[in-house]
Amino acid sequence: MTDPTDAYEEYRVLLARQEAKRLRRRLLTPDAPDVPDAPDIHHTHEVHDTRDSRDRDVLGSVDARPPRTAPGRDGADDQRLITESLALVTPFPELIADLYAALFERHPYLRGLFPESMAFQQAHLERAFRFLIDRLDRPDEVAAFCTRLGRDHRKLGVRPVHYDVFETALVEALRRRAGTWWREDTEQAWRRMLRRAVTAMVRGAEAALAERPFWDVTVTGREERGPDLAVLRVAPAEPYPYRAGQYALLQSPLLARAWRPFSVACAPRADGELEFHVHRTGPGGVSDALVTRTRVGDPLRLGPAQGAMTLQEGDRDHDAVVVASGTGWAGARALLQDLARRRVPGRVAHLFLAARTREELYDLDAVAAWEARAPWLRVVTVLGAAAEGDAPAEAVSRHAGWPPSGPVFVSGPPALAATVRGLCARGLPADRLRHDLTAAAATTPDLPDRTAGPGGTAARVA
Repeated sequence: MTDPTDAYEEYRVLLARQEAKRLRRRLLTPDAPDVPDAPDIHHTHEVHDTRDSRDRDVLGSVDARPPRTAPGRDGADDQRLITESLALVTPFPELIADLYAALFERHPYLRGLFPESMAFQQAHLERAFRFLIDRLDRPDEVAAFCTRLGRDHRKLGVRPVHYDVFETALVEALRRRAGTWWREDTEQAWRRMLRRAVTAMVRGAEAALAERPFWDVTVTGREERGPDLAVLRVAPAEPYPYRAGQYALLQSPLLARAWRPFSVACAPRADGELEFHVHRTGPGGVSDALVTRTRVGDPLRLGPAQGAMTLQEGDRDHDAVVVASGTGWAGARALLQDLARRRVPGRVAHLFLAARTREELYDLDAVAAWEARAPWLRVVTVLGAAAEGDAPAEAVSRHAGWPPSGPVFVSGPPALAATVRGLCARGLPADRLRHDLTAAAATTPDLPDRTAGPGGTAARVA
């Protein structure tokens, strides 16, 4: 068994070498963009070095040059090879279990970077793999997704060197799963996919070096709004910048290193406090800790504000449409507050609240108060089994004028992606749609069998 002291010493050596290589590269080519160190893809198995075997095992590889793509290979080629290999290496839960087993066996000190329950992380990684494979032929989408992911991973203590050992563990797991059927060209396609992602993640983290990875906040208020649903008010220790409609990742000290996205339920306030609507989606997750075990005075951590579901220049000159399901009402509420501040006389806002049953609707007194004091607001309730599917899109086309001239916001669980597809199928231009359903679902699930969107609501039909 490896002595823990030796393991951490290996880790310090690994970090020191990584930083030395980065410094040398910057001194030699000061104008070159920073990229993560990674072994050259053509020399993965033919490395000759005078260092001892222990050093090579720590590094995973000793040839540390920027990742590159082989001539004639693009994302579509790699996508085809990887897709063809899935039958050999999946199901994903087993592949990912093998990956982490290899990672922690070789580098046990890395276990401390992960939550106690690996179910959270395994579900997160499966969704990330699916996202990358599905969009490998769309490099701009992959780059945007991974840049954001790298920015988020700063608060977890992830360093560029960690991606090297992760790649080694992934390849070991792929070979173990496929056995004698494994092919070299397929392995290189997986490596290239990972390195494309890593390059964007590192650049995202580097670009955000001047940004804070998180804020310490204190719970100042707590209200129950229904079964398994709580409204939390928090006060940051220092000013927290965000825009109405954005979401942020929350962490409770009760679950170290586990983060989950929630929409901020208010536009920026003079007192600096924020509000979050949290629906408990099951036992043991972040939402459970926040709803059942968090009280006034407790500390939490809050990641940087994210998301594109915000008002833009020129929106005030048009009517707006907001579709919300479950605690997606939180993001909708913030947008309505922002609209009230910015609105132009004669412009209206249409709010569509969707739920499978009336009992699932909450905060109806607040909605009624909005209707009473805001004659420019039109509220439509959409009930039924298709409330997170095509029904909201149908309601928008019937009640809001078609096509809407202004922005259409969709706030709630990832299942509302069916609503987005329904709106697009009816001819709504893509540049009018604003939502963060895919981003949060791909990066930060709460529990392995439920998917949480920025609104903090479980996707009940996923």
